[in-house]
Amino acid sequence: MKSGIFLTTVYLLLSPILYAQEIEFNKDLFKNKDDYRAAKDFVNQGNSDYEKGRGSYRNALNYYLKAYKLYDRNAALNYRIGNCYFYSVNKVKCIDYFLSAYQLNKNIMKDILLKIACGYNFKYEFDKAIEYYQKYKSSLTPGELQDEKDMINKKIEECNIGKELIKSPVRVFIDNVGDNVNSTYPDYSPLISTDESMMIFTSKRPCEGNKLTDDGYYFEKIFISYSENGGNDWLAAENIGKPLNENDNNNATVGLSPDGQQLFTFTGDNGGDILVSELKGEEWSKPNDDAVKKFINTPSHESSASFSFDGRTMYFDSNKETDNFDTRNLEEDLMERTHDIYYSEWGEEKQRWMPPVNLGNVINTEYDERGVFMHPDGRTIYFSSKGHKTIGGLDIFKSERNDEGQWSEPENLGYPVNTPDDDVFFVMAASGKHGYFSSVREDGVGDYDIYRITFRGPEKSVIQSNEDNLLASTEPVSEVVMEETVEIKTMRLTILKGTVKDAISLQLLEASIEIVDNEKNEVISVMKSNSATGKYLVSLPSGKNYGIAVKAQDYLFHSENFIIPEATTYQEITKDILLNKMAVGSKIILKNIFFDYAKATLRPESAAELDRLVKLLTEYPTTRIEISGHTDNIGTLKLNTDLSQNRAKAVVDYLIKNGISADRLEYKGYAYFQPIDTNDTDEGRQNNRRVEFKILSN
Repeated sequence: MKSGIFLTTVYLLLSPILYAQEIEFNKDLFKNKDDYRAAKDFVNQGNSDYEKGRGSYRNALNYYLKAYKLYDRNAALNYRIGNCYFYSVNKVKCIDYFLSAYQLNKNIMKDILLKIACGYNFKYEFDKAIEYYQKYKSSLTPGELQDEKDMINKKIEECNIGKELIKSPVRVFIDNVGDNVNSTYPDYSPLISTDESMMIFTSKRPCEGNKLTDDGYYFEKIFISYSENGGNDWLAAENIGKPLNENDNNNATVGLSPDGQQLFTFTGDNGGDILVSELKGEEWSKPNDDAVKKFINTPSHESSASFSFDGRTMYFDSNKETDNFDTRNLEEDLMERTHDIYYSEWGEEKQRWMPPVNLGNVINTEYDERGVFMHPDGRTIYFSSKGHKTIGGLDIFKSERNDEGQWSEPENLGYPVNTPDDDVFFVMAASGKHGYFSSVREDGVGDYDIYRITFRGPEKSVIQSNEDNLLASTEPVSEVVMEETVEIKTMRLTILKGTVKDAISLQLLEASIEIVDNEKNEVISVMKSNSATGKYLVSLPSGKNYGIAVKAQDYLFHSENFIIPEATTYQEITKDILLNKMAVGSKIILKNIFFDYAKATLRPESAAELDRLVKLLTEYPTTRIEISGHTDNIGTLKLNTDLSQNRAKAVVDYLIKNGISADRLEYKGYAYFQPIDTNDTDEGRQNNRRVEFKILSN
């Protein structure tokens, strides 16, 4: 049975025969018969667990160590104890036992020198590791060397890379997220909400209805934990339950949308497929493959996925082949093929993901690429690879995409993030300050654990724009000022979050949130606030003029404008949205209406907002409205009256041109007689310069 997305250490492939050497005792070497019988019993019990697979090695180790205390000069026993440690969090303990096994019997196992080399690799004793890799290489026949020389040379190369990376460790703190999340069983593939308030992850721990699989582990199940302080502490994890978890199958985390409302999961069916679930209020929908079965899921193995910030591109890894392949030997074929990273675009018309495209040889190598994560900034991708410049196993890399769509050479995140073992399933918080990943380390709770990285570094000197500066009115806002010599360390990303409510009753609402690139008059993304909590979260990469429209049935839409310069670094803005009913007297500010300076000429960036108003009036054909223009108090009354009147008329002219009857429209300029803010500050005057519409009748 294929074991889900769980990745056993890379070194598992180096020793295909683990059970061939039997542990036999010579009773004459024991001081008494009772010790001999006890040792045999402990070995038999250990063998029973050992032969179940890696998931039972811990139990086997307990019995083998008891036998070892009675007699420690058995080569096969030393080898198996070494092998149990080899696949544990205490990997470096394997060395002494492998060395003892080799000293007692140089022919104990064909891979003994290789295992010793790997043990020194785990211990960061790279020169000793190279010495034993060379010894192993010399022990091979010409035919064996032909088959294994590439692997050995790569292991030696990894040691040399490791020696260089540990000379310049990266400035990070790495913390185990704790036993509220991690268990003594494998815990991995963390998915976090953009603001680090929620973590969904995979665990092979025992839980209600869960069963052991052929490898000695339990089936993969999905768990969830929450944090009330941005990931500094996590509450006790809980089984997420049905419909995400099903009995007698692997159910695992794959990818989470930036707003936390859509979840990709894994099922062990069909060689390993991706399913999609949506958060409906407080309940996840039953996972289905409607959007992915046509082009994404294949008889191959799809195991990780990530959304772009706008939800329109999916990145995933698969060991699929581009051409059709013979499925008669599918299991064997899948084991031999490596994973690449692909991307797929969302097809709006068919409501499904379109044919995937390989991300290319800048990212993908002849070795495995796994655990892809696309940051909400829209330009930085993280993934794990056995290729590129690795210390060993799967290392975490990052690459950035430029404006031409080209990826930079992948950069190893460095030591101590990466180790000679597998480091995988990396995800980054929106701020760029924290990352989460899975690794096997000596401070682990039991097996694969989830760790949090805090990225350190010099503080930036940035004169930040505040929230109000980013909330533009009808005039362009000023650029963010930055010191030219400062290197930007945080992500160029703005997170907008809050709740959507009825303006009168404060009832929480499910609303559609439309994000528009005003300069291109192009809808970038459409998402929803949660129907139970009213919460929404929107990721806005720097460098665009964004229009935000919040819409719900029988309500006036609400608009916001965010002009975020390219150099703006990470910030979070909390803004609760109050929607007004379609009632007489209700009015809203049209925040995405732009005019040329001191003129009534509509700028092209206004088109999306105006078209929303056209659509609203088309949906409510009897509604009459007033368009009103407003100014600050700078200048003469006549100048401001004319300007406000002409701007209101320009909006009405656009509506009439686009099919709205003139008898449903009135316009008026109020100059500076209806301020909504003070005229004593630039910010207040900016807010007062605006266009509104008000419902006159339904």
